[in-house]
Amino acid sequence: MARLSDAEVDAALAGLEGWRREGAELVRPFVFEDFVAALGFIVQVGALAERANHHPTLTNTYNRVRVALSTHDEGGITDRDLALAREIGERARG
Repeated sequence: MARLSDAEVDAALAGLEGWRREGAELVRPFVFEDFVAALGFIVQVGALAERANHHPTLTNTYNRVRVALSTHDEGGITDRDLALAREIGERARG
């Protein structure tokens, strides 16, 4: 899977609500009612990531979760990151 160009990433971000690019990563913060809800979301993201065999960086502080996606083997953002970002966004809405 090849790393996407800046133009491809920018075009994809137009359809990914709440996601932004930070260097070689797609990043999105999520805010929940409390720590338990944030932790539940992390578990759900973990299951999605394991199924995709593509593991994000997850940071949690109380009710806030930051998700960062990058394909390290390719040195940046690939279609795998976009696909997982879509799934994570859908899970957060669901």
